This record gives sequence, C-alpha cells and structure tokens, in this order.
Amino acid sequence: MEFKEIKIKEFDLKIFSKIDNEWMLISAEHDGEIRGMTASWGQLGTLWNKPVATVFIRPQRNTREFVESNDHFSLSFFDGHKEELSYMGTVSSKNEPDKIKKAKLHPIMFDGVPTYEEANLVFVCKKIYAQRIEEKLFLDPKLVDRNYPKKDFHYFYIGEIEKIYKK
Repeated sequence: MEFKEIKIKEFDLKIFSKIDNEWMLISAEHDGEIRGMTASWGQLGTLWNKPVATVFIRPQRNTREFVESNDHFSLSFFDGHKEELSYMGTVSSKNEPDKIKKAKLHPIMFDGVPTYEEANLVFVCKKIYAQRIEEKLFLDPKLVDRNYPKKDFHYFYIGEIEKIYKK
C-alpha cells in the first residue's frame, strides 16, 4: 500500500490513544545516518497559528542529538508492530548502531526526512522551538519525584507539521 499526502486541516486522530497506547517513533537524519526512538509522550495541536507536534526526549537518548542537529524530524505511527516499537524504545543506538535493522524496520525518506515502510501514518515536522524542562518551573513537585528521579529532564521540541502522509 502506498502513502498519500493528506491535507492537514482535514486530518482527524484519536490522539490520546494513538500516542499513549500505540506509541510513535521520533526519527531524524544527520550526515546520512538515521536514528529513531519510541515515544509515548507527545502533543498535537495548534500553536502560533500553526499545526504543531511537540515531542519530549531525554538528554541521554541518541535520537536527541539527531533531532537537535536537523531542521526536521518525523513522527511515525504504526498499526501494531509493538515488538519492534518496544525494541526501538529500550535499545540505544549508542550501543547498537544497527538498531533499526535489528528491529526489522525499513527506513524510507519523505522530503529528506526518515520514516519507515511499516508505518501507516507519518508527520513531517520542521523544528520551530526547543527547550529543556526545568525543575524550578514545576508547580507540582510530585511530578518531578515520579518522572525524574535521576533529574534527567526532557528536552522538548515543537515542530510545525508541514505534511502528513497516510496509507
């Protein structure tokens, strides 16, 4: 089945179940290499009069360096493939450079941005904002205790959704 570009304003998604239960891969390219990681935290919406996606990446994740060094990243959603997504979320490409191949995923490029043949929905995003979460800004300290026992606060990236592709 081939991917088709769909109009952003016509797109509809059950976002809470899609990200939280089905997960997504955040991917970026740098110097001909592709990195991707599974995420179950994210946001979609409108900000600054643009359709946007916000992703959260811990500082120790290798994918963060790739997202940081590129103007674009992708969000890839799958129908199933939980085993592959679990592998992509638990194994670091710092320790396993062939992580994508071992997960049995097949990278393809859309507009110079990596995604995967196995995906059924892809967002191509252009970075428009980046920041690290700061402990001092939490209003509920229990969130810090529960989510950041190592104080490895996420970086977050807001990307303008430039295109959406769907099978």
